[in-house]
Amino acid sequence: MRKRIWAAALFFAVCFSACTANEDVDKSTVVLRIANMEEYIDEGRWDEEIELEDGTAIVSKESLIEDFSKWYEETYHRKIRVEYATVGTNEELYNLMSLGNTFDVVCPSEYMIMKLMEEGRLLPLSEEFWDVSKEENYYAKGVSPYISDTFDELSVNGTPIGRYAAGYMWGTLGLVYNPSVVSAEDAAHWASLCDRKYYKQITMKDSVRDSLFAGLCILNEKEYLSPAFLQDTNYREKISAMQNDTSVEVIDQVEDILSDMRENAYSIETDSGRSDLVSQKAYLSMQWSGDAVYAMDVARESGFVLNYSAPEECTNLWFDGWVMMRSGIMEDLRKQQAAEAFINFISRPDNVIRNMYSIGYTSVIAGGDSNAVFDYLKYCYAADEDEEETADYDLSYFFGEEDHVITAPVDQVSRQLYAQYPPEDVIRRSVVMRGFEEDARKRVAQMWINIRCFDPTSKR
Repeated sequence: MRKRIWAAALFFAVCFSACTANEDVDKSTVVLRIANMEEYIDEGRWDEEIELEDGTAIVSKESLIEDFSKWYEETYHRKIRVEYATVGTNEELYNLMSLGNTFDVVCPSEYMIMKLMEEGRLLPLSEEFWDVSKEENYYAKGVSPYISDTFDELSVNGTPIGRYAAGYMWGTLGLVYNPSVVSAEDAAHWASLCDRKYYKQITMKDSVRDSLFAGLCILNEKEYLSPAFLQDTNYREKISAMQNDTSVEVIDQVEDILSDMRENAYSIETDSGRSDLVSQKAYLSMQWSGDAVYAMDVARESGFVLNYSAPEECTNLWFDGWVMMRSGIMEDLRKQQAAEAFINFISRPDNVIRNMYSIGYTSVIAGGDSNAVFDYLKYCYAADEDEEETADYDLSYFFGEEDHVITAPVDQVSRQLYAQYPPEDVIRRSVVMRGFEEDARKRVAQMWINIRCFDPTSKR
């Protein structure tokens, strides 16, 4: 999934082509090298068929990589060979490229996109990519206006990241909790992770950026929730600045908070927190929204309920996006066209649905003229006609039109639908974490070493 930090297949490449595996690639074949996080694309071979409201059937017999290769050759009448590699983290991807591994298209998170932009390593998306008159330009026609606006707001040296990056998945950081043990009031605050009432019943992320984010929220809780701060006309700018503060004083204070959290934790984990919630070894867990959906789904199948909270202080708004590497594409216009075609192919609404169903995360694609993505959400979350307790859930901000409201079972207001598409009040208090300057990176890294090596039996 999105930011997993466990050991992934370091360089697992799968090649698809009209050529055989042992056949030399002739000069007319485009070779496209793609790197993505592991388990972050539909690998096909489902047993289920999804039937939408208009009768459209979504099936997945082969992987999206295989289907792209076939689609590309049928659409552009040119042979292609895709070399698909997976990595475990943004840092692993960066290190691979720094060691000389060359990719054409990669899918890092927002802070890594900014870093690559600062280093001049990315190729901008072409003018043709944004031409909505072209049938195959599914990204430009279908990206959510909310996502597009957010990408325009995020910039490096005055250049919006949307000039270089096409969004893939997005979400929030929050708390998954068992409501039979943890109250909704407690789960509404990050400080619950330090509450001794839940001693050894919580898990925290083995991720410096995400844990730092939670620590900053706890540090600034009183100010964030004060009426004066909430009503400040510069609220968004102020909360963003405070959540990206990596000064010596602030990091020292956050280290104390995270040390308490670490001592309170059943585990510091990267992937096991979901299963710990399901097995009820833990009742409160810091989770990315996509993994939260997975945990809630499995818990439901096991006969009990888990909920998701985006705490009231602030939540991390994260994005992953596709970018083209200058060192891979170079000046090869055929390769650039193939790279942009790949981004468009996986942005086609039926393929967006395949991805969301397969990996559990939320696409940046709203669908444009197609209602397929919204119909898929109704397929997943709309209340049955005989449902008695329902709530209207407004998704107009994401789809860009006022009639995008789902009437859902009332419990979805704090569960999967809420996790996948946060309401506007959560969006307002969402902050993107930026990349660290070198001095800050070293300071934060040392802080995290101290937390990871913390001995709960010692006295600080």
